[in-house]
Order: sequence, then structure tokens, then C-alpha cells
Amino acid sequence: MRLFLLVSLTMVAFAANSILGRMAIGAGHMEATSFGLLRLFSGAVTLTVLCLLSKLSLRRDLRQTLWGGLALTVYIIGFSVAYKDLDAGLGALILFGVVQVSMFLWGALRGSAVSLGQISGAVIALAGLAVVVWPTDGASAAPLGASLLMALGGLGWAGYSLLGRGAKAPLAATAVNFAAATVMMIPGVMIFGAEIVVSPTGVVLALLSGAVTSGLGYALWYYVLPQLAPAVAATVQLSVPVIAILAGAALLGEVIGLRLTIGSVAVLGGIAVVVLSAPGRNLRGVLGSAKNN
Repeated sequence: MRLFLLVSLTMVAFAANSILGRMAIGAGHMEATSFGLLRLFSGAVTLTVLCLLSKLSLRRDLRQTLWGGLALTVYIIGFSVAYKDLDAGLGALILFGVVQVSMFLWGALRGSAVSLGQISGAVIALAGLAVVVWPTDGASAAPLGASLLMALGGLGWAGYSLLGRGAKAPLAATAVNFAAATVMMIPGVMIFGAEIVVSPTGVVLALLSGAVTSGLGYALWYYVLPQLAPAVAATVQLSVPVIAILAGAALLGEVIGLRLTIGSVAVLGGIAVVVLSAPGRNLRGVLGSAKNN
């Protein structure tokens, strides 16, 4: 029960990043790249303090840090700028859909065993993304430019996740990567930033997103991750877009239309099929593995 509550809290924290980003950027309380910069900085400070309290060394390989920081910067820029025009739930759906599908495709290209069910699931998920972003009519389709930016953010986060696999001290690596990305984000603010807008409300939302739902949220995720079977860890993240969609409707008045509903079911269902169709794994095995951990 305790593990369930901690995992649930972590997923809420991940979804809250979308809500906070949309509240700050979409409502004009803060310019997108400035929000991303402050989010990175406050996250870096929080994670560094956690590392110091845990007596973790912050020494990292320079090459890994540069690549990790770059991937994280791409994610933050795509995520932040896209939320000028995307609803919180839709943004989370595109983000996590692209992350999961791109990581699956990367594994397939690298020679990982792929089942017919996984291929089918990836096709279903991609079709679901097409449903919500394809510009068939301006009234119901997602803004294409913002959707592509969020997809770019998803590729950045997927790359960051792949680079971080096998990290012996993931919390320390994340702290250093956040610090590196903070520095790398400064040119991003100058290049991609529009007129700088910073309000007290925007600052508070950025600090919450960086220090609490990113910094503490990631730390909590690293704590519970070893207690979860890999397939369970992947599957449980499918709840994040659902939480963001429902929270966006409740807190921001965002509309849950038929198109978004159909696309969400296709994306989340397709990704679930990918996870559960891994060679040598079935639903009973996934649940049994989770129970034994």
C-alpha cells in the first residue's frame, strides 16, 4: 500500500509539471524559455542539496554531462515553448506518447527483440497521436507547430532517458545534468525567447515546477523505481497524461473533446500493448513480478 501511494504521488508530480507549465506560460505569467530556465535552476539546486544530504559525489564524466545536459535542454525548450498554445493534458499526451514510442523504436533499431504485438502497439500509438494533431480542421486539431515542439521535447526526454540508463548514481547524475542544462538554456532564452515576461505568479509556478514536482518528484521516482518491475515502471507512467487531462479540465477549464478522447485511448492503449507484448512477458508475468518486488 505504501509503495502504491508513493508511485501515485510521483505520477501526480509528473502530471503537475504540465499543469504548472500551462498555468504560467499559457496564461502569460511568464515567458516560456524564462520559465524553463528558472525550472532548471531551481531543480538543480534542490537535487544538489539532496545529493549533499545523502553524501553523494557530484563528480561526473564531462562527456556524459554535456550530452545529458543537451538532451535535457532540448526537452525543456520544446516543453516550455509548446505550452504557449497546447492544453496541459494534450501536451502531456504528445510528450509521453513520443517518449515511449521513440524509445521503443530506438531499441528495435539497436537490435532488441521485437514482437508483432509491439509493432502493432507502436502503430496504434502513432495513429492516436495523428488523430489529435493532424490538421484536418482548425477548430478541433491541435496547433501543429506547438505539437511538433512538444514532440521535439519528447525526443529530448527520450534521449535523456536513454543516456541515463545504467547510471550508478542517477540522483547525482540528474543534479549535474540539471546544472549543465541551466547553463545551456541561457543561449536558448536569447534565441527562442520572446519579450521577457516575469511576474511573481510565474516565478512561484516555475519554482514549484523545478524544485518540487521536478526535483523532489524525480528523487521520489528514483526511490521507488528499484521496487518496480521494468514493465510496471513503464506502464504506470501511462497514467500521467490521464491525470494531466483530468486536472486540466478541473483546474484550467480545458475541454475534453471526442477527438482527444479517441486519440488518448489509442496512444495509451498502443503503448500498453508495446510494454505487455515484450518477448517472454505477459500480463500475468508483469503483475507477478510487481507482486514479488
